[in-house]
Amino acid sequence: MLFRRAATLLALLLSPLLAACGRADPPTLRLATTTSTEDSGLLQAILPDFQARYGARVEVVAVGTGQALALGEAGDADVLLVHDPAREQAFVAAGHGTARYPVMYNDFVIVGPAADPAGVAQTPTAAQALAAIARAQAPWASRGDQSGTHSKELALWRAAGITPNPQAPWYASLGQGMGPTLIYAAEQGAYTLSDRATYLAMAARLEGLAILFGGPSIEQNPDPALYNPYSVIPVNPGKDAAIQYELAMQFVEWITSLPTQQRIADYGLEQYGQPLFYPDSELWRAQNP
Repeated sequence: MLFRRAATLLALLLSPLLAACGRADPPTLRLATTTSTEDSGLLQAILPDFQARYGARVEVVAVGTGQALALGEAGDADVLLVHDPAREQAFVAAGHGTARYPVMYNDFVIVGPAADPAGVAQTPTAAQALAAIARAQAPWASRGDQSGTHSKELALWRAAGITPNPQAPWYASLGQGMGPTLIYAAEQGAYTLSDRATYLAMAARLEGLAILFGGPSIEQNPDPALYNPYSVIPVNPGKDAAIQYELAMQFVEWITSLPTQQRIADYGLEQYGQPLFYPDSELWRAQNP
């Protein structure tokens, strides 16, 4: 009798441990992406569906596109969601990624103090807006982090024929993500370039900061140079044996699928009166010519 009781007690103690040993940890997908997809709240809204559908965990590293590409090149990410077409093409051409798949787009806007001391709102193009800021030596906050947004800013300065001096008192190169850069601009009364999604998601915290160039929506943005496309890129599995390539391809299939594209189209509509991102996968375009 005593032996049976001891055996029963031992079984009760060991059963949770045995059950735990029988459960495999869910696979982890390492997603290196831009700060805009995180700061806008988009990933928090759509990723639970992927995790439930594939029984996987997504580890998000939200950095500038340059840093995301570097993580992919080092084999420290499984898949990238980024927005710098020229660098993405070079990344794939160099064999670091297997292909680029279009996912979505939004646009860039120039934000700054509502009083607009540089007269940005009266300029016809984004490059001329930056030229007006430089002439006025109005405070400018640059991300300075090799992100897609920083790349776009540098392209606009080139289009304006200006090479800003990072040591100039009016030009602050922060080395920060979009959220901290917007907060700095609001606190310092500075202008900056932002993706519209992050600005709209944070606007309630950005007292005195307004969209001065780019219009109230992407449809009313007067400058096509401010178009901002996003792509998903699976990292070459030859980089590292730990790369979850099959899961990365499942992520590609999922994020470009019609149901997920519809979630992207719907995100922001109720709260902001406009989508924060617009779906753009090949499947979506085929269904919505």
